[in-house]
Amino acid sequence: MNVKMILPALTEATSAFWRPIKYSLFPPLGLATLAAYLRDDDHVEIQDEHVERLDLDGTPDLVVIQVYITSAYRAYRIADHYRAKGAHVALGGLHVTSLPEEAAGHADTIFLGPGEDTWPAFLADFRRGCAGRVYQSRVRTLAGIPPIRRDLIKRRLYLVPNSIVVSRGCPHVCDFCYKEAFFEGGRSFYTQTVDAALAEIERLPGRHLYFLDDHLFGDRRFATALFDGMRGMGRLWQAAGTVNAVVSSSGLLEAAVDSGLRSLFVGFETLDHRNLLEQRKYQNLRRDYGDAIRRLHDLGVMINGSFVFGMDNDDASVFGQTVDWAIDHGIETATFHILTPYPGTALHRRLEAQGRIVVHNWDRYDTRHAVFRPARMSGEELERGYRRAYRDFYRWRSIARGACAHGDVVAGLRHAAYAAGWKKFEPLWDLIIRAKRAGMMLPVLEMVLAENQPQQREHAKRRKRLITQAARVDAAPLR
Repeated sequence: MNVKMILPALTEATSAFWRPIKYSLFPPLGLATLAAYLRDDDHVEIQDEHVERLDLDGTPDLVVIQVYITSAYRAYRIADHYRAKGAHVALGGLHVTSLPEEAAGHADTIFLGPGEDTWPAFLADFRRGCAGRVYQSRVRTLAGIPPIRRDLIKRRLYLVPNSIVVSRGCPHVCDFCYKEAFFEGGRSFYTQTVDAALAEIERLPGRHLYFLDDHLFGDRRFATALFDGMRGMGRLWQAAGTVNAVVSSSGLLEAAVDSGLRSLFVGFETLDHRNLLEQRKYQNLRRDYGDAIRRLHDLGVMINGSFVFGMDNDDASVFGQTVDWAIDHGIETATFHILTPYPGTALHRRLEAQGRIVVHNWDRYDTRHAVFRPARMSGEELERGYRRAYRDFYRWRSIARGACAHGDVVAGLRHAAYAAGWKKFEPLWDLIIRAKRAGMMLPVLEMVLAENQPQQREHAKRRKRLITQAARVDAAPLR
């Protein structure tokens, strides 16, 4: 059987001016996971339009397309192209699960929810010539899934080829998150076995890993055993976690650092507790953001802070307040978003009932455009403030100010290198991506992360304490 798997480019990833490096970070693990269920004598190819030009020639027996909201129209055009050529086209992903009737008009088969149970069933039906129209996930387990087909991943095209997922979903329920729609009808958070996760890590070459899990710390027992198993591997890794996990998981964060954690994506989202209540992001309530930042920085962990603008208690002052707060707390990198009511979410249902959704073009649901009427500013103000926040946070003087917030030279230099490398050199990243050499920059990333060693942090803190004590002695009055 001849199978082609395609990840169409997100609309926002196809800029005519440059391609931001974030769209060349990770290979399409979801498709590589599905490919592992194929037979050895099947011919399969994975194409990712973010890093390569699609080859739409030929007529595969089966075309599988993963669909996100801002790649939906592109995905449908590709699907229609292959159906016209006689191929069987299957569509799956977040957008398909949220709007199955829309997607069904462009597919022979659609998948709703995760595919660990439905994909093998579909393959058996397809080989018998009786493939169904809709496959709805019901059984939620990662037990027994075959090893990801990493041989199909073009590693040189990605900055972070060693991406990995060891769980599905998240234990929390936030109104603006796609997760609940995608996992409807079954468990919305579950993990691999620790042994399977460690075996997958052992397969990966080099030092660097990036866990793409929504919340790697979501199951404390699993995370504790995973970090214990990783200790001594010599890995440097990055992941995502919550404020709650940072401030309340005694010992777990330290275990993560001992096993190689060097950078964490943290969803602060908003500094206003009323917004947290409105969006049901309860895990952030009554949590000291400043304490979370201090804990991470004291352990030598860099922070990528996530912030969302446009919630109902936000006015035009939110942009400057958020940016200043993030800089003053020494957050190394920040990711800003405009609140976006994705179909299938509680946020979408609420805003739709209020008649506030004004844009239905999925290409604009990229968290860079206001597709609804904000409560306390205009849509134009929201978009201008969002752009200004990015501009202000990544100004050279802001990077220098954030670096100084750390209080020691090593952390400050690392802050400056990481923030500047991420955002100030986008035209250079564009050249590297177009030359298909993103993977060559991985040693640079590893070097920055390797400098982030806890013992170096402790040495710097001891040195600072000694200097402070000496200064106090010198300043003490003679008796």
